[in-house]
Order: sequence, then C-alpha cells, then structure tokens
Amino acid sequence: MQSPEGSKEQAMDGVSKLVVEAYVQRMRAKSEAMLRGVAEAVNAASDGSWINGSEMQVRDLFADLRREAYETALQMRLEVKQAAFPPGGPARRSAFAEQGSGKPQHADGERAGGDHP
Repeated sequence: MQSPEGSKEQAMDGVSKLVVEAYVQRMRAKSEAMLRGVAEAVNAASDGSWINGSEMQVRDLFADLRREAYETALQMRLEVKQAAFPPGGPARRSAFAEQGSGKPQHADGERAGGDHP
C-alpha cells in the first residue's frame, strides 16, 4: 500500500490519480461484508423461494456497494489532487489574480455578459 506522501508525489508530478492499491485496500472490508450479506440473504430464503426470497436484498447490497465504491474512488482522487495544492499556495494566489478586481463594469452595478432580472 502506498503512503499519503506517495500520493502527494504523484499529484505534484501532474498526475492526479488515486493509488489503486490503497483504494482496493480501503474497499476490501466493505466488499467482503457485502458478499457475506449475499450469502446470508440466500441462506435466509426459504426452500423453494431462494430467488424470490433473496433477489431484492442482494440487488440492494450490490447497489449500495457500487455507489460506495464509486464515491470512494472519486473522493480518493480528489484528495490526491488537493494534496498537490495546499491552502494559500501558489495555485490559490493565481486563482484570485485571474478573477479580476471585482468592481462593477456598468453604471448599474452589474457585470457585463449576464442576463439579470
């Protein structure tokens, strides 16, 4: 498993990608718990109704894991990206400079280019 410092190094090199092994490690326990839930749902279904008695619960378990897996991957990639740009760093200063002075550009106090009621 790669350390958070390794993630920072990747981001600083211009590669803002999550560390795959760290992601797999984070999701492993959740995946195993979901698979246990599938087995429990199938075992809890009565004889003659294995599919009807477990299908919806299994579907929900997979849906929850799919959502959580995707959200976790997105969050981990965001964390790598943010690690490359600490608060108050050069990226923050340049973003403020690009925004301009913030003074209105018209006599009515509105900026140009927008439809305002």
